[in-house]
Amino acid sequence: MTEQESDLVERGERRLEWTRSRMRLLADARTAFEASRPFAGHRIGVAIHLEPKTAVLLEVLAAGGAEIVATGNHGSTQDDIVAALRSRGLTVHGRRDDTIETHRDNLARVLDAAPDIILDNGADLIAGLVSRGTASSIIGGTEETTSGGDRLRGELEGSVPFPVIVINDSPLKAIGENRHAVGQSVVESFMRITNLMIPGRRFVVAGYGWCGRGVAQYLRALGGRVAVAEIDELKAFEAALDGYRVAPMSELAGWGNTFITATGRPGVLGAEEFAMMESGSVLANCGHFAWEIDVPALKGSAAGVVEVDDAIERVEFADGRHVVLIADGRMFNLAGGEPKGNSLESMDLGFLLQALSLERVASGVALPIGAQPVPDDLNRLIARRMVAAMSASR
Repeated sequence: MTEQESDLVERGERRLEWTRSRMRLLADARTAFEASRPFAGHRIGVAIHLEPKTAVLLEVLAAGGAEIVATGNHGSTQDDIVAALRSRGLTVHGRRDDTIETHRDNLARVLDAAPDIILDNGADLIAGLVSRGTASSIIGGTEETTSGGDRLRGELEGSVPFPVIVINDSPLKAIGENRHAVGQSVVESFMRITNLMIPGRRFVVAGYGWCGRGVAQYLRALGGRVAVAEIDELKAFEAALDGYRVAPMSELAGWGNTFITATGRPGVLGAEEFAMMESGSVLANCGHFAWEIDVPALKGSAAGVVEVDDAIERVEFADGRHVVLIADGRMFNLAGGEPKGNSLESMDLGFLLQALSLERVASGVALPIGAQPVPDDLNRLIARRMVAAMSASR
């Protein structure tokens, strides 16, 4: 091991020690798994943001007997955490500076290892299994995100021959992680990356699902002027009753000066919207895939692109206007500079959902084929544990 590699491992271990000490639910699960070994004889193929909290989850699964073969998501991998996991014997592919082509190669390497359980983010591994014709070798898996759940129920509907528990369908994840933790981490990341103030700023939040609700709530709590663009009539109605200005993006593109997408869907901000934005507008995305802002169209129409910082680009137009693009349109609370992601406590809850759902898959209990929500008994068990961990009164 080189001195640089040794330094990476040491830094990763320090960060992991801090994170482990704050994730009490996973610590209890690890103790139980070390005794029961629910994943003995199983190889879990993983695609997930590789950062300290996810590393604690992978350690818990390994403690339960799993052989882990993992890769990160494009642009969010933290190299010191990868080094620390590798030093513990886990097979982990990926670097922070991987190109999209290298990232796809890493996904293929995970599938080449022939896992029999899948832990997926964005359904990338599951889509790869389907395209290879090898999905029948999988006994089951989990999917973390809204984007992945949409793919499973959309383009992959009917082609996945094994059960997939969609963690994002859990009300616990919706409330604890998507609303409160994403809201907090988006606000924190925006302030840290841009050093801009929130009070009085005109924010347009695209999407009023659980993540959009949280982003809007936390921005307004700090004095932001917030409008919501939402195409679903019921969610738009809810946003209006919550006190936000609600209008189509075509009306809001000329009003806002900061745009945050939280839909899980492609092409939310495109050429038509870019043409209407005031100079200096900030564009950021907190959805899983880097497709909500049409970055190719944005840069293709630009007179020039200036890299201001690691996660900030100034995109200049021929008419003299410019917009500011954060983290190249990727999930900026995990792909921006010095990313922190969602809070430790929220991910403790979310990753206990992952761990116990994967335990259910490995147990051999009959589950329906295809995408499905977290079993109700697990939701309620974890809710009780979380309330106890928060020392809250029932």
